[in-house]
Amino acid sequence: MEILKVENLSKVYGTGEARVEALKKVSFSMEKGQFGAVVGASGSGKSTLLNCIGGLDEADGGKVFLSGRDLFAMGENERTVFRRRNIGFIFQAFHLIPELDVEQNMIFPLLLDGKKPDQERVEELLEVLGLKDRRRHLPGQLSGGQQQRAAIGRALITHPALVLADEPTGNLDSRSSQDVMDLLCRASRHYQQTVLMITHNRNLTASADRVFQVMDGRLKELGGGQNETLS
Repeated sequence: MEILKVENLSKVYGTGEARVEALKKVSFSMEKGQFGAVVGASGSGKSTLLNCIGGLDEADGGKVFLSGRDLFAMGENERTVFRRRNIGFIFQAFHLIPELDVEQNMIFPLLLDGKKPDQERVEELLEVLGLKDRRRHLPGQLSGGQQQRAAIGRALITHPALVLADEPTGNLDSRSSQDVMDLLCRASRHYQQTVLMITHNRNLTASADRVFQVMDGRLKELGGGQNETLS
């Protein structure tokens, strides 16, 4: 089942001599439950790609379909609500609310939408993420890896069609990075989540079903993480 379809996505920054084509007619699609990783040098356009797919940035051309809905055909308010309900975001900076504990941070997207959390779902996520004994801790009382796990829980709590992870291990040591990767992989398999992750660390792409490379605004697929060949 196709969850994400990107067609001829283009994005330009600046004008004249300062004009940069960040994305050049990028096209690809992802199926339900696939785990994709995007690699590329700094400034190659990979974060721009994620921001456009997530509706955080407006594209200059092309289309993004999520579960068959055209993201850029929506008005701004409609897209904001659709994004909150259908896309989970995980960032390098954890963006947890410091005054809220782990569980409160995780269920916050549901409260924003006026929904009552499913306590069974909350308990399952806390168990999967290894945070049951940290549920009442504030972010400042957690390690970096634990904070990122809480952020992953927040991204998964709404059963989103797509999870977008932008350098989710960028602020973590190697052991915590691998733990986070294992959790994302497990979420993709266990919950049949479609996950698209950006990373500069090519060693972390081994778990991915598909690996893409962005270079000079263009996207090419390198294959699966186990048999990835890089140019």
